Amino acid sequence: MCHTHEALTGVREISLPAALPTGGYGIAVRWIVGLCLLVVSLCGCAEASDEDPATRAAAVATPSRALVYLAADRGDAADLGSLLADGGDPDASGPGNRSAITAAAYGGHVEVVRLLLEAGADVNAQDDSRANPLLSTGETGNVEVLRVLLAANPDLARTNRFGGTALIPAADRGHVEVVRALITTGMDIDHVNNLGWTALLEAIILGEGGHEHTEIVGLLIDSGADVNLGDGAGVRPLSHARQRGFSGIARLLEAAGAR
Repeated sequence: MCHTHEALTGVREISLPAALPTGGYGIAVRWIVGLCLLVVSLCGCAEASDEDPATRAAAVATPSRALVYLAADRGDAADLGSLLADGGDPDASGPGNRSAITAAAYGGHVEVVRLLLEAGADVNAQDDSRANPLLSTGETGNVEVLRVLLAANPDLARTNRFGGTALIPAADRGHVEVVRALITTGMDIDHVNNLGWTALLEAIILGEGGHEHTEIVGLLIDSGADVNLGDGAGVRPLSHARQRGFSGIARLLEAAGAR
């Protein structure tokens, strides 16, 4: 415990710099320096005295945010559960301000995602690249993680660094089951990203024209996607499909009234 007497004793024992001037002026300077040191010492005592011992103990006992993030990132549900039970922060973040739950979602760690949500993790938190748990599933295609996240009522309008919702990358990467799940949520099916593309356009422009992308185009059409909404240059889905030689997709578009 810090006491004023001890602080004063400490000041008397401090060796002042030899470079300080001597004589009458030097004595004054030394007194000023000594008083400054005393003030600093007393302030430190006040801070130490005001801190509650229980607070200090809790700070030592609470798991670091880094440990929580690392456990989530590697998918260690047992370790994470212990850390959270000991007061670990479910919103711990790592490099690029990526949240623990986003790292777990990208890793496909379903149980870890569930644990973090139960502990109160922010399901909508976005990192420096604008990624978040829901948006990650559009990239990874992990429908199991997606289902756990949807149960937590995430913000479906959040967009990635390209200005797209989770539906758009899911469509262009051929993640059929993720697209199937997302179109039932009420998410804006005709959302336009920063490139001027909708999910339907990306499924055609960036897709391969195979079974997965053809099925996705069909799902989007059945869900009411605008088949005549063109890209930033006004080129419509049907024109893109014909240009790429995707005859199966072109037939689906034509049957839906595409021009």
